[in-house]
Amino acid sequence: MDETTRYEAVSSRDARFDGEFFFAVETTGIYCRPSCPAVTPKRKNVRFFPTAAAAQGHGFRACRRCRPDAVPGSAEWNVRADAVARAMRMIGDGVVDREGVPGLAHRLGYSARQVQRQLNAELGAGPVALARAQRAHTARVLLQTTGLPVTEIAFASGFASVRQFNDTIRRIYARTPSALRSEAGTGHGAMGRAARTTGIPLRLAHRGPYAAREVFDLLAGEAVARIEEVVGAPGARTYRRTLRLPYGTAVVGVDERSAGPWLDARIHLTDLRDLTTAVQRLRRLFDLDADPYAVDERLGADPRLAAHVAARPGLRSPGAADPEEFAVRALVGVAGAERLVEAYGKVLDVPSGGLTHVFPEPGALADAVDEPALRALAAALADGEVRLDAGAEREEAERALLRLPGIGPRTAALVRMRALGDPDVDPGGGPGAEGWRPWRSYGVRRLELLGVA
Repeated sequence: MDETTRYEAVSSRDARFDGEFFFAVETTGIYCRPSCPAVTPKRKNVRFFPTAAAAQGHGFRACRRCRPDAVPGSAEWNVRADAVARAMRMIGDGVVDREGVPGLAHRLGYSARQVQRQLNAELGAGPVALARAQRAHTARVLLQTTGLPVTEIAFASGFASVRQFNDTIRRIYARTPSALRSEAGTGHGAMGRAARTTGIPLRLAHRGPYAAREVFDLLAGEAVARIEEVVGAPGARTYRRTLRLPYGTAVVGVDERSAGPWLDARIHLTDLRDLTTAVQRLRRLFDLDADPYAVDERLGADPRLAAHVAARPGLRSPGAADPEEFAVRALVGVAGAERLVEAYGKVLDVPSGGLTHVFPEPGALADAVDEPALRALAAALADGEVRLDAGAEREEAERALLRLPGIGPRTAALVRMRALGDPDVDPGGGPGAEGWRPWRSYGVRRLELLGVA
């Protein structure tokens, strides 16, 4: 998009571009999402930025009306497989918060200076600034949905000190943390420490139509007892599961019914530092950063899919909440996964409904199971021979899987599509799928629903 097209999107308040770019107004010092309901500024006063971090780095504050920090992520990072896209996926997963820029660079196979240069050149912000913008958003969520002490929120959000936390909040939101918490219509300070027992309520934003029924049908059909459950009647279901996270565990729930362009969720964490990572895992599972407009435009041109696209717009290609877990499940199936959970899964300290366990880690399976293919896969995941993390190189991951016994092309492609969130995979190699690029994964989902795949 050129700047003229971007300004047209801003003038028409086109929500399709929320998260794809941001605009800032020099006369007010504020940056917004394209669909901001405020009066459209004059073109001469507008600047465009590829990320919220870039706008913040130029001294602009987040708009109070449209909350640009809460928009869906760009679908571009899932489509692309280059170093910048992989870096963005890892930053979203909290790698910079946990391992710093050197850890991010090591995972990418570049020097820290090269990573800094590439991100600055394309996104207008380096890895530290991008991670800081994400921390600020996490902090705002905790300030406005829990009554946790500010000091606790500062470190839970990934900040190194309370001073750094206060300075960042003031710079991005032009308010103190206390003022942000008490803002009319947004705060829930009366919850106090109830977040410890009731969980953190969140709205997981998405762009465009969202075909929730099909996503929840798929998750219900795949649910592994003790770590997953889908409760409630169709149309008002809640998907619940356990998560193994860097600092602890979590129990999460996501509602099928929604009153707006988001899915309502609630996250119970044993360690608040895992909030950002847990949110990103849910976003990937529910494919919330997709661009349904681009997907449906491409697939709707295929006569086989046109009627289905028109009838059910916004169909998603769900990912996986735990990539390593999904790889094991793809090999052994639901029944096999349930046996593994019962035999080797970690028991939750406090059960939650039908959720009692966390899926076993690959290392635990590699040391315990007898089945050769499963043992080989678990060992490869445990020692890093097969990498399925947010920044994994997809081609290499697929090749590594195919080198293992018992894993064929279809299983490896399925892992690539779901565990790595690749939007352009056709596990069956069906005819005519080349015309769906780069959205073959979505075409496959539609054929499955039509009973063709």
